[in-house]
Amino acid sequence: MSRPDLNLLLTLDVLLTEGNVARAARRLHLSPSAMSRALARLRETTGDPLLVRAGRGLVPTPRAQELREQVNRLVQEAQGVLRPAELLDLSRLSRHFTLRTSDGFVECFGPALIALTRREAPGVRLRFVQKPDKDSAALRDGSVDLETGVIGAASSPEIRTRALFRDRFIGVVRADHPLARGKVTAARYAAGQHVLVSRRGLDKGPIDTALQAQGLTRDIAVIVAGFADALALARGSDLIASVPERHTANLRAGMHGFALPVQAPAITISMLWHPRMDADPAHRWLRECVRQVCAD
Repeated sequence: MSRPDLNLLLTLDVLLTEGNVARAARRLHLSPSAMSRALARLRETTGDPLLVRAGRGLVPTPRAQELREQVNRLVQEAQGVLRPAELLDLSRLSRHFTLRTSDGFVECFGPALIALTRREAPGVRLRFVQKPDKDSAALRDGSVDLETGVIGAASSPEIRTRALFRDRFIGVVRADHPLARGKVTAARYAAGQHVLVSRRGLDKGPIDTALQAQGLTRDIAVIVAGFADALALARGSDLIASVPERHTANLRAGMHGFALPVQAPAITISMLWHPRMDADPAHRWLRECVRQVCAD
């Protein structure tokens, strides 16, 4: 039995990630013709076309989709085995970390996290990117090092997680809003105009379910994708925003917050990372920095 060429695993991983021969060739510093020959070898080895033309692009076959995650995991594990072990010297550490964070995280925890990491490891640079969904693909392919947010069904089961803190929803209005004075009952709350936060564009949420149980319906005047947008609208209008209390502390400066008059489920904010980074000393240090900042 002939031995398989394990170099093809790396080629297959990049091809399945990029879905494009030219881009895969650039990542591996190969010519497009060399990458095409490698794809031909992969097709012969696996007995499957893997990537087939659809219009002007390529789409993966069912077999390729089945292999994508397994191949990526094998490649990452192999790279981890071959990476030399080293003692972490924070004063000499030179790394760039990409963090994909939940809405409000940078505003609330970013300054403290930057100060801590710069103090301990001046050579480290942080890059924050927006989190449009809960897909774990960016953690798997290494384009994101660490993520924060509420764990969702779309998160892959192999992803490591650690809870950072619990948060509860509160109502927020501008300082001179009518709800800033007197007791906020469920009826007063429902009677106002609301801005709803829904990344998926839904027109109702858990608060509406709780109001409905009391025979009440709130008037949702506008729907936005993030808490920062909701608070900006509430700050300059009569709209009522309902947002996580701790996660938006810095965004709510000068505004009036109040306890919701209905029971809304609390949320747990966690950090998420790929298991290949478990033993990486620098990544372990970064996780501890995030945990410490959120604990403070």
